[in-house]
Amino acid sequence: MYGGSASFLEALYEDYLGDPSSVAPEWRRFFEGNGAPTDTPHSPVQQAFLTLGQKPLLRFTGLNGHTAVATKEGKANTGISAYIAAYRLLGHLRAKINPLDLRKEEDVPELSLTFYGLTDADLSSHVEDGGFKGTLAEVREQLLKTYCGSIGYEYVYIPSEERQWLQKRIEGTQGRFNFSPEARKRILRKLTSAEGLERYLHVRYVGQKRFSLEGTETLIPMLDSIVLRAGKLGVKDVVVGMAHRGRLNVLINIFGKKPSDLFAEFDGKKTFSSDFAGDVKYHMGFSSDVQTEGGPVHLALAFNPSHLEIVNPVVAGSVRARQARLGDVEGRSTVLPIVLHGDAAVAGQGVVAETLNLAGIRGFAVGGTLHIVVNNQVGFTISDLRDARTSRYCTDVAKMIDAPVFHVNADDPEACVWAAELALDYRQTFHKDVFIDLIGYRKLGHNESDDPSMTQPMMYRKIQAHPGTRALYGQTLAKEGIIAESDANTYVEEYRAALEKGDTVADAVETDFNAERSKAWKSVLGTHWTAEANTAVDPETLKKVGYAITTIPDSFKLHRGVERVAKARRDMIDGKQPLDWGMAENLAYGTLLNEGYNVRLCGEDAGRGTFTHRHAVWHNQLTEDIPEGEEYLTLAHVSENQGRVEVIDSTLSEEAVLAYEYGYAATDPSTLVLWEAQFGDFANCAQPVIDQFISSSEAKWGRLAGLVMLLPHGYEGQGPEHSSARLERFMQLTAQDNIQVVVPSTPAQVFHMLRRQIIRNYRKPLIVMTGKSLLRNPLCVSPLEDLTNGKFQEIIPDTAAVREDVNRVVLCSGKLYWELFKAREEAGLKNVAIVRIEQLYPFAHDQLKAILEQYPNAEVVWAQEEPRNMGAWMFVREDIEQSMQGGQTLKDATRPRSASPAVGYTSKHNQEQQDVIQRALGLK
Repeated sequence: MYGGSASFLEALYEDYLGDPSSVAPEWRRFFEGNGAPTDTPHSPVQQAFLTLGQKPLLRFTGLNGHTAVATKEGKANTGISAYIAAYRLLGHLRAKINPLDLRKEEDVPELSLTFYGLTDADLSSHVEDGGFKGTLAEVREQLLKTYCGSIGYEYVYIPSEERQWLQKRIEGTQGRFNFSPEARKRILRKLTSAEGLERYLHVRYVGQKRFSLEGTETLIPMLDSIVLRAGKLGVKDVVVGMAHRGRLNVLINIFGKKPSDLFAEFDGKKTFSSDFAGDVKYHMGFSSDVQTEGGPVHLALAFNPSHLEIVNPVVAGSVRARQARLGDVEGRSTVLPIVLHGDAAVAGQGVVAETLNLAGIRGFAVGGTLHIVVNNQVGFTISDLRDARTSRYCTDVAKMIDAPVFHVNADDPEACVWAAELALDYRQTFHKDVFIDLIGYRKLGHNESDDPSMTQPMMYRKIQAHPGTRALYGQTLAKEGIIAESDANTYVEEYRAALEKGDTVADAVETDFNAERSKAWKSVLGTHWTAEANTAVDPETLKKVGYAITTIPDSFKLHRGVERVAKARRDMIDGKQPLDWGMAENLAYGTLLNEGYNVRLCGEDAGRGTFTHRHAVWHNQLTEDIPEGEEYLTLAHVSENQGRVEVIDSTLSEEAVLAYEYGYAATDPSTLVLWEAQFGDFANCAQPVIDQFISSSEAKWGRLAGLVMLLPHGYEGQGPEHSSARLERFMQLTAQDNIQVVVPSTPAQVFHMLRRQIIRNYRKPLIVMTGKSLLRNPLCVSPLEDLTNGKFQEIIPDTAAVREDVNRVVLCSGKLYWELFKAREEAGLKNVAIVRIEQLYPFAHDQLKAILEQYPNAEVVWAQEEPRNMGAWMFVREDIEQSMQGGQTLKDATRPRSASPAVGYTSKHNQEQQDVIQRALGLK
């Protein structure tokens, strides 16, 4: 009684109002019980029917806005309207979309004439409705060809304008796609390429994994058509994300990767540098240019691991970055994202829904994604839908964002290509997501060494008897005289010969980007983390930026708390009080923007900051007549020619949003991209992104990304889930200078750290453990001069300690420093020096060695808040020992080993914290 069913119910109710006998008895009883004007409504459904019944009687106008006109009045007139509407709504249930025809045809009574009280006597009635015209008998055949052919359409739940646009296109064909002879030959050639590659590899590399596309080869002519049509529609970039199924086929036959390069990978002859781990061939990305009628289109296939759907948000982030670079931030029509799904994965993996939820959100919208589900009806090994999903279709997740779905039979290549073109046109017209459910089968097992008949005996008997889509389509074209009978075999021989040569076999590929990088990345390739960067800012510029980000528009009324923050920040920039964390951070962004860099900050409460420290976005407290809008992004008003800035309050998602930001950062090296976790340990929900992309993409794929992760971290008695950002997990991932792990302890350090990240020609992920209590700690402040001088310090020595008095050196990070500092002062200790390790990785051995040389024979203590089996201790111990002098000893002061990151009781937390501090200082 909602969504797509609403129009069907409306039609039935209109029939009932015109003639109660025209509807089935069960519906008549329903309407009589819920729609009588004398009824007292007891639910929203009853109220809706009551309201409808009280309106003037109108003919049902159907889903296209036109009345179905019949020569006979009465029940035939209204029944025919409902009958036609039912096909638009439910025709997909009877469509011939399964090439294996495994299941019994579903009985759909709503698609029968008798359901509406119509009989054979009504078949001669003349009907006109949308694209349908003729006698009812003729219209019935038109409906069957349109809605029950090789494509099953689901679209009646989308908004009216889009629905009418699709309906006109769909009903205009009535199942006849009218491709030219040349277009049909091209489809056959592409099918030949798809099948030919798989068969060639199957024979040449027996038993090796390739995750064959056989059974859904029609994907290749579909992608070919999409790319060529996209060029004509003004698309400049196409970004594709897909899992391993069919990836090699797409690389060779769409992207133009040389077969000889692929064969070298199969043969194990491809060599890499010693510090390059590489990855399996069906995870690798690729770039190329394809010539189209509208000019060259750049194709990019995203690198991705076997986490299947995790690539979806990565693609979206990359597309958003490309759109920003091209200045296409309104229509978003010049960069096209295409995501290929598996049928089991699209229904089973939550990141799909997380990513779809971003589709229409202002900080993440990319103008719609074209989704193709390569549906082999098996998933991994499951073929029984009772074990695969709850929903009817694997694509039902699309309905959460009102995306239309076209279910299409992979054995009808022309229907598949037409559906692909329709989907592309819809995306370009309405800038929304659209799904194609390409229903085929999987000729081989999950991989080429798997025997699927163990679990799907009936399915694989049918598959073994299937001649293949290419053979069936070739026979069709030969029968219709489009090709000679020998041509199909000629195409096979020509393609095989091209493979043997090893050169590119895809059409119109202009440039192979396999060994090249984008010009924007050239300056950061091969650089090292020790490269210097001047991050200081002159006082005049700093004041200019500070004034800009603290100026309140005349018509803006700030919350009194935010107003106090703005006033305090103006005092900071005037030198009347020291800088706090939030102001230093905003100044870092503001000065970078002033220098022409771009900034994109995203998080679940990034605008104000989870701990209300940032206040980069102000909200007008006036409720009426707001001439300057309800929001004011302070950083957007730094200077006239400043860089782009986005501060985005994201959805309550970690996995999809972090992957999105990674995709953005991996595409645009000129933008400082930051993701802030609401609490540091919430990053747990995005662990695949951290493990498979952020920490390892350079080693596996040679892909750099300067993404910053801001992770609130610190033990303050808030329990196990709000204390630790799981520092140890990031430390475990460190190797080969892959990421930076930083625990800053002052606002000035934050300022220089953020500026260094983009100014320095070095693009590696930056993981920041940000102390929550440091945001307002009165000790954790910096003078303005620390921003106009100096730089980020990997290690901060204790300048107050007297060398001759010190026999104990405490090494620590983050907020624990200030607690140790306060306790040392209160105890009046002169023998303890406290050294801050601000950057845990890459570790600054030489700096620490120089500091420890000043304290010969001193006892060195590593102090941390985390339990001994967590935090940094087990990872920095070796680094510290390498920096120590002869005669120095090393011990630790930590919490005891624990299964939980932190205790949940405040009193126990305080006891443990004091114990760590006292043991670190030698008081216990």
